[in-house]
Amino acid sequence: MTERAPKLLFDAFGAITSSQEFIAGCSLDQYLSDKMRRSAVERQLEILGEACSRLARIEPTLIEQVPGLKLAIDLRNRIIHGYDAVDDEIVYRTVTEDLHALKAHLTQLLTARG
Repeated sequence: MTERAPKLLFDAFGAITSSQEFIAGCSLDQYLSDKMRRSAVERQLEILGEACSRLARIEPTLIEQVPGLKLAIDLRNRIIHGYDAVDDEIVYRTVTEDLHALKAHLTQLLTARG
């Protein structure tokens, strides 16, 4: 892994943590009615996806090794390029249900690299 990888891992981990903090204690209805919260979460998912994309470019094997890496990249692309078709409920569910496994794998990778 290159020298940049730990920074990208840290950025991805931080983006997941922030997006989860922004939604913590927030119901789906509250999320849907809060434009600022949705924007903040989407920004963190953009950062997550970009960090994962850069990781995948420098270490292509991570796409197969880290479940959720491709999901993060695809979600970033959807938010940026398909901004007018983003399903806020899917974003909410992704943050509250799907990112835990990716966060755990990122934690393992960060720990392994000191």
